Amino acid sequence: MTGDDQVVLRVADRPVGRYVTRPELPGRLSPRPYLHPVTTLAGTAVTELGPADHPHHLGVGVAVPDVEGFNFWGGRTYVRGRGPTELDNHGSQRHAAYRLRDPGGFVEELRWVAAPGELLRERRTVTATELTGTAWALDLTFSLTNTTPGPLSLGSPATNGRPGAAYGGFFWRAPKEETAPQVFTARAEGESEVHGSTADWLALTGSAWTLVFAGATAPTRQDPWFVRTAEYPGVGSSLAHAARLALPPGGTLVRRIVTVVADGRLGRDEAAALVRRAVST
Repeated sequence: MTGDDQVVLRVADRPVGRYVTRPELPGRLSPRPYLHPVTTLAGTAVTELGPADHPHHLGVGVAVPDVEGFNFWGGRTYVRGRGPTELDNHGSQRHAAYRLRDPGGFVEELRWVAAPGELLRERRTVTATELTGTAWALDLTFSLTNTTPGPLSLGSPATNGRPGAAYGGFFWRAPKEETAPQVFTARAEGESEVHGSTADWLALTGSAWTLVFAGATAPTRQDPWFVRTAEYPGVGSSLAHAARLALPPGGTLVRRIVTVVADGRLGRDEAAALVRRAVST
């Protein structure tokens, strides 16, 4: 790996995130770029890479377990009537070019490639912005365009028969600590209450850090949240929650997630105030 294969994000002259463009990963992990480590301004790590419980969890990124039957998430594929199954169906996200790159962020072009060839073309925009002396915002927008001559559909284990497993899209794997993190929205608290719900923002608090996730566009806010705290700490948005998401030839979907990365454990009012500032910045 060379210096050209990564971008170091900086806020207030401090490194807060490393983006790895061309990771060396086995195919069953669905190779893809990722952000790790991501840290608070005080230097506390708030991402995890390849943990033993889920080796295919790669910090912060975009991953979809089913693009027309091809796995861009990693690990086993959930097959209706069979359950999690090892299949030779893994795709990869391949870096094509940077359109912009500096310590404050980047704009990247990617190709989503599987056995038939390129299925999707992605433009990914990431920026890092200071909010306060103890908080900053990671703004990630991705657009996926169907580059095939026919329709594509995006699915999840939930749409393939596994209730409650509608992961796929933006995903953040947080570090596993001795005590499971707390999770809450403006109106609900706890994994069972917030998982699968829609909310303008959702906060995850660890021992000395808080992450506040917000959908920054109307389509993004319509995606239910995928949340895990007891089994492992992770938060994502669900592109295919109750049904597969169709994408016609040449069609594009766009999503934008803004994440507040803060030192300390924030309450509801603090989380809400910071996320409002982050989304409006």
